[in-house]
Amino acid sequence: MRSKARITAIGTYVPEKKLTNDDLEKIVDTNDEWIVQRTGMKERRIAGDNEFASMLAFKAIEDLVENYHKDLIDVDCILVSTTTPDYAFPSVACQIQKKFNIRQTGAIDFNATCAGFTYGLHLANGLITAGLHRKILVITTETLSKVTDYTDRTTCILFGDGAAAVLIEKDEELPSFIATHMGTNGEGGMHVYRTNLSTTMFGESLGTNGKIVQNGREVYKWASRTLPIGIKELLCQAELKMDEINWFVPHSANLRMIESICEKSGFPLDKTLTSVEYMGNTSSVSIPLALQIAINEGKLKNGDTLLLYGFGGGLTHAGHIIKWNLAEE
Repeated sequence: MRSKARITAIGTYVPEKKLTNDDLEKIVDTNDEWIVQRTGMKERRIAGDNEFASMLAFKAIEDLVENYHKDLIDVDCILVSTTTPDYAFPSVACQIQKKFNIRQTGAIDFNATCAGFTYGLHLANGLITAGLHRKILVITTETLSKVTDYTDRTTCILFGDGAAAVLIEKDEELPSFIATHMGTNGEGGMHVYRTNLSTTMFGESLGTNGKIVQNGREVYKWASRTLPIGIKELLCQAELKMDEINWFVPHSANLRMIESICEKSGFPLDKTLTSVEYMGNTSSVSIPLALQIAINEGKLKNGDTLLLYGFGGGLTHAGHIIKWNLAEE
């Protein structure tokens, strides 16, 4: 089915506090050279003790409204991707409805971990193209620092906090979505998890401290194998060649992982947008942060063709080829 949905605006927010490699050196047995060599990361942004996912989301939406002069009163659905909501319920989406006084709207939180942004785009595109909605806010917001184990030197170097929002509106003349590919490997769920009500998975005991646990080697192998196949499927669907893609925007999990994916996919690293170097791994927020950085640097322009690919815990993955065509600021 031909898309009828267009991404018209974007907003982002990251907390002011920075966590540098030098700071981490004082917490665990690590150093700047070791972290950069393995991840490419130099800094991350960290939410304050009283700063939560909803608050980050509010600021990202305010950034969108300020830059693109959008009215939210007629938004008819709010979709929020987060693994770190303020509460089990009410949802972050419901808090957004109250904050911005959106009169008549659906409000849903969902969890696709690091693939949350690309899953959210898929949901919004489907709902609008099917004629069920006309104007959808898709938000990603994470405070991963609150669930990071700062005694684990293999994971505490990775994660940062942030939020992003995009507005997706019905537009049959200039739709954004060209191709979509999704997949899941639930068998690999034990390679990256955080316990909640249960402390077992598939009959095996898990860590019980409620912090992120990750087998980075296994996630790296899975992503490096899976994404090149998904990228080929997207290009085939869109009937495009690699050199017709202006920018590749993968989830910024780890710069070394992105380098491996680019090498295996035949995609040049200099045409790849990331946010990992100064934001760390912000889960579902990493792709829109990379887009905003590229806008700020004058790289990303209307008319560009992008290949977005999210992947993460679950194990989940989802990719899109889209035409970038925001409303004029």
